[in-house]
Amino acid sequence: FVIAFVLLMLYMIVMYNVIPGMMANLALIANLFFTLGVLASFQSALTMPGIAGIVLTLGTAVDANVLIYERIKEELRLGKGMKQALHEGYSNAFSAIFDSNLTSLITGVILLVTGTGPIRGFATTWIIGIIISFFTAVFLTRLVFENRVSNDKWLNLTFSTGFSKNFMQGKNFHFLSMYKRSFTVWGVAVVICIVSFVVRGLSRSIDFTGGRNYVVTLNKPTQVEDVRKVMNGAFVNTVGENAGKPATTNVIALGTDGKTVRISTNYNIESNDPLEDDKAETILYKALKRGGFVSQTSVANFKNPDIREGGSIIQSAKVGPSIAKNITYNAFLSVLLAIFFIFLYILLRFRNIGFSVGSIVGLVLDTTIVIGFFSLCYGWIGFSLEIDQTFIGAILTVIGYDINDSVVVFDRIRENLKLHPKRDPQQIFNDSINQTLARTINTSVSTLIVLVPIFVLGADSIRSFAFAMIIGVFVGTLSSIFLASPIAHIVLGRRI
Repeated sequence: FVIAFVLLMLYMIVMYNVIPGMMANLALIANLFFTLGVLASFQSALTMPGIAGIVLTLGTAVDANVLIYERIKEELRLGKGMKQALHEGYSNAFSAIFDSNLTSLITGVILLVTGTGPIRGFATTWIIGIIISFFTAVFLTRLVFENRVSNDKWLNLTFSTGFSKNFMQGKNFHFLSMYKRSFTVWGVAVVICIVSFVVRGLSRSIDFTGGRNYVVTLNKPTQVEDVRKVMNGAFVNTVGENAGKPATTNVIALGTDGKTVRISTNYNIESNDPLEDDKAETILYKALKRGGFVSQTSVANFKNPDIREGGSIIQSAKVGPSIAKNITYNAFLSVLLAIFFIFLYILLRFRNIGFSVGSIVGLVLDTTIVIGFFSLCYGWIGFSLEIDQTFIGAILTVIGYDINDSVVVFDRIRENLKLHPKRDPQQIFNDSINQTLARTINTSVSTLIVLVPIFVLGADSIRSFAFAMIIGVFVGTLSSIFLASPIAHIVLGRRI
C-alpha cells in the first residue's frame, strides 16, 4: 500500500509539475483520511480485500485529477488565462468524471448486494472511496486553485513538465480505419479463450464446487509441487455419483515462508455424515506424514492449531453443495446485472443506442478475454488462478474500469458532435480518441502503478484479483479505442 501510494504521488508530480501534482496528492491523502474515517465510524473491520479496495480507490481518484488537468491543459493551449482555463477545465471534465464514477458505483453496489464475506468488505470500501474521491477531486482541489488564482497567485502555473509537455499532443492516428484488423485480433483472442474453456475449463474453487479448505503449516520449507505429488489421488470419493473416483484436490502456497499451504478438496462433499470431516482430516494427515511434511505423532495433535511444531491444520472451512450452487447463481447474477444496468445507464445518459452497444460488446468481449487468461494459465503459473468469489469481484471491477475508459471517449465524441454537427462523423470519432489519448494512457499507467505492488507484494488471497485487474486494464484501455468506438460508429449507421 505504501509503495503504491508513494509511486502514485511521484507519477503525478512527474506528469503535472510540482504544485498541480502535489494538489492531486493532497487530494489523495484527504481521500485516504476520509475513507478510513468513514470505515471507523461504521466500525468496519479492515481486511485484505478492504485494503485492496482502498488502493484501487486511489487509482480511480487519480483518474478524476487526470481528466481535470488534461482539460485545463487544453484550455491553456488555446491561449486562455489561468482563471478561465481553471473554470472551463473543471466544468468540461465534470460530465466525464460523473459518468465514470457512477458506472463504477453501479458495479460496487451490485457487488455489495450479491457478494458475501470478503467481497462485501471490498465493495463497501470501494463505494466509500468512489464517493469521497468525487468530492476531493471535483470540489476540494478546485476550492484551493480558485482561492489562489482569485488572490492573483499561481497565475503562471503549468500543468506539465519537460517530460510530459508534448506527451501525445498533435497526434492524428486514424483509429477507425483499423477496425477490420482490431476486430480480427479480438475475434481470434475470444475464439482461443472459448476453445480453452471447452478443452481446459476453469480451476473452480470450493466456492463453486463445494468442498473443504485446509490451511496447513508444514514441518519444513517445501516446494508446493512436492506437496501436490503427495496429495494427488490421496482423496478418493466413497459416496454419491462420484464414488470410486479420485476427488478434485488443489494445493497452493500461502505466504513466503515455504511452510504454509492451502489444500482444497471436494472429497465426499455430497455426504451429510458428520464423521466425514474427521475422515478427511485423517486422510490429509496420513498423506502429509507419508511425504515427510508432517511429523506429529497423532491425528489429534495435527488437528490442533495450537500445536504447530511438526505441522498442523491452522484453519479449515467447508462449503456444502447447496451453498456452492447459491454462490454460483449469485456470481452469474451479479455479472449480468452489472452489464444490464451499465447498458441502461449509457443509453439513458447518451441517448444513443450506438454508444450502449459499443460499450457493452467491448465489455463482454474484454470480460471473456480476462476469464480466458485464467483458463489458459492455471496449473503452470506460480500462483493460484482459482475461480472464487474474489475473482468475481475482480471481474465486476474490471467491468467498472472498462466502462470508465469507454465513457470518457464517448463523452468527448458527444461533445464534438454537438460542436461540429456538419463535420464528417468518422473524423469526429478519430479526433475525439486522439484528444483523449493522453488521459487514457495516464489513467492506465496510474492504475497499473497501484496494481503492480498489490500483485507483487500482496497476499495470495488478492494476488489473483490484481492479476485479473492488470489484464483488464490492458485489454480495457485498448478496447475503448479499437473496439467500442468503431462498433458505436458502425451502429450509428455511418460509413467507415
